[in-house]
Amino acid sequence: MSQMPLERLEPVASGPPVYSVTEITRLLKRYLEEEPLFQYVTICGEISNFKHHTSGHMYFVLKDSESSLRCVMFRGYASRLRFRPEDGLEVYATGSIGVYETGGVYQLYVQYLEPRGVGDLHLAFQQLKEKLRAEGLFDEARKRAIPFLPKRIGVVTSPTGAAIRDIISILHRRMPSVEILVAPALVQGKGAAASIVASLEALARWGDVDVIIVGRGGGSMEDLWPFNEEVVARAVAACPVPVISAVGHETDFTICDFAADLRAPTPSGAAELAVPVAAELLAGLSGFRLRLHQAWLQYVSRRREQLAHSERILQGWNPADNIRQRRQRLDELAQRMQQAVERQIAQDKRELHLAAQRLDSLSPLSVLGRGYAIARDGKTGKPISSAVQVDIGQELDVLLQDGSLKTTVKEVHGGVAVQQGKIWELGK
Repeated sequence: MSQMPLERLEPVASGPPVYSVTEITRLLKRYLEEEPLFQYVTICGEISNFKHHTSGHMYFVLKDSESSLRCVMFRGYASRLRFRPEDGLEVYATGSIGVYETGGVYQLYVQYLEPRGVGDLHLAFQQLKEKLRAEGLFDEARKRAIPFLPKRIGVVTSPTGAAIRDIISILHRRMPSVEILVAPALVQGKGAAASIVASLEALARWGDVDVIIVGRGGGSMEDLWPFNEEVVARAVAACPVPVISAVGHETDFTICDFAADLRAPTPSGAAELAVPVAAELLAGLSGFRLRLHQAWLQYVSRRREQLAHSERILQGWNPADNIRQRRQRLDELAQRMQQAVERQIAQDKRELHLAAQRLDSLSPLSVLGRGYAIARDGKTGKPISSAVQVDIGQELDVLLQDGSLKTTVKEVHGGVAVQQGKIWELGK
């Protein structure tokens, strides 16, 4: 490393040399960067204050119960991480110790980051699984049923692996008439996830398939990792065609398995789940046909017995006599109905006559017919019911049985009269 010239300040008289802040920072930086111990060191601690900058760089602090250390992981190294760092996660961070001159602090420039206690692949698997589960990508409600008798099956896998041979062999053995459309894809290594997604989308769009099998044979977790990629899981969940995931052996689980409509323990198992055995279906149909024929014979026999029973009943029953009896009964009912109607009409007439009499007795005209009259105010037409309602000189209309009279009040008896603003007590 080239050494930077130091700008030495004027020393204090007869004292040790004096350094500027920048100068001493650079001295410490040079010392740390040249010290072999700090060139490649692994530090264990808990992540806090984690920040993933838009530039791609990661900034965080490693801490234990007593101390903390600032860390930075630049984009080139951060892009290689398979898991997502987060606060509270204990990790092993490997890199070099250096000094950030602007802040005057030392920090760890991280090149490798690994979770403590679990591998990075395992942690990445768990993190993605929980993320997609929270989004509802694994909900049983959104999973579709696999068609019972698919006409064409799509397969996304390596065209050269043992998985495709097993799938084709089992499909043809179980259902010789089924069509198989293979969409070749990389299933391991760099670019495998993108290749799987492209083949899956191509089959769904152009393959005219009823169901798609996605998978590969067994391998290590690293070998199966493309099926744990988020892009593959989302493509499987978004596929308009039902998807069967068949990755690895029975004990292997991938994110693709959870996102698919159905998980098969192996590629061979996927082929068995995709189609029934044709020979078994034919045998079942033969059994159904036999049972249907027997059921039909039994039905015809029962109907014949019922018909014979009905014939015996009809032989002892004369329809003409039944019609005559019903006709006579109808005449009786008609006569009874007529009598009931007449009785009701007579009853209604009596009640109507009584009601008319009661109404007539309450009619004002009836009262007038007995010699009474009704007095009303000549101007307003309001009836006069008391002597106190009239004044001397007030015009009244007197209603009689056969006409009316107009009259003027001259005297009022038996009440109180008001005249020219004075109150007079009548009759005194």
